[in-house]
Amino acid sequence: MKRQCVVQKYGGSSVSDVARIRAVAERVVQTRRSGVDVVVVVSAMGNTTSELLALANEVSERPGRRELDLLISVGERVSMTLLAMAIQDLGEPAQSFTGSQSGIITDNHHVAARVLEVRPYRIRRALDEGQIAIVAGFQGVSSDGEVTTLGRGGSDTTAVVLTAALGASYCEICSDVDGVYSADPRTVPTANRMDEVSLEAALEMAHAGSKVLLAEALEQAQRLEVTLMAGATRNPAGSGTRVTPGARDSSVVAIARDEGLYLTPAGADLGPMAGAITAHLADGRALIDGRNLPDATTWDTPARAVATVSVIGREIVRRPALTARAMTAIRACCEPEAVWAQGTRLTALVERDQAAPIEARLHAALIEPPT
Repeated sequence: MKRQCVVQKYGGSSVSDVARIRAVAERVVQTRRSGVDVVVVVSAMGNTTSELLALANEVSERPGRRELDLLISVGERVSMTLLAMAIQDLGEPAQSFTGSQSGIITDNHHVAARVLEVRPYRIRRALDEGQIAIVAGFQGVSSDGEVTTLGRGGSDTTAVVLTAALGASYCEICSDVDGVYSADPRTVPTANRMDEVSLEAALEMAHAGSKVLLAEALEQAQRLEVTLMAGATRNPAGSGTRVTPGARDSSVVAIARDEGLYLTPAGADLGPMAGAITAHLADGRALIDGRNLPDATTWDTPARAVATVSVIGREIVRRPALTARAMTAIRACCEPEAVWAQGTRLTALVERDQAAPIEARLHAALIEPPT
């Protein structure tokens, strides 16, 4: 009888030093000894990727994208080998694999490659031999044999596509956060951790600013019908929030805010900002995601710091009474710049310093049970 297989992904903060690598090794071994095969995908330790990019920019004003891929892929290789050694010291066989050795085949777009195919032959063989397979996330190989990296959220993407290719039961995304919450618990103390949420709602949350799961990986999971688990590295395997494809949530699921945005005037020449547009408003103004652009103080185009606050759930755009309740909660703080519905999301554009208070009011009005 074929053994159940699970894929676990550990981010940079989970493997940032030797003590944490050993803690991850213990968690992986516990999972393996529960009777399942385990494939582990790891990110680079801590801020290694950022440090390597900074080093490249010190050496060269315009580092080549091919050389950048070769450089920044090193970080995950360090993590995977150290974790394999730590697991071996705990008495379990483990073998590490680069992206190319794992069969992650990509296109030729260096620094932002797209996965085309997964041929996990060596991973399957390692599992058949009783090994724990440790995979370097964030990287693959092009059809020309070039090392490539997958861009933002690349290790999550690696984990998702491997889960699908191996027919694994689920993909566990392990981080410092113990699951998906109905709002940001740092600003809404009454936010609740959800035991289960639909992949559809999780994707809407990611697009609306929630940072627990990345939109790129969620889109892959939706396409490949992969079940995810979002949990904390410090907690037992399989705990946290189950994110299920095909499921449908009822009523309002969550509130999410995005504070990394800028609003430009109508008719403005956007120049290099054009590629970062997240929305065009009806009056001609543009909403810009400033996180992947240079410092806003250097922009030629005037731009004002703003935020969006979104209500996630199928019923929010279907039931006028819920929409009215949401608007009352928003207007108790301020008059929004704009409001729009998209998919299963109702979004308000507001001044940045109003976003957190509005998130708390919306949560109280739409999600918290009446007292």
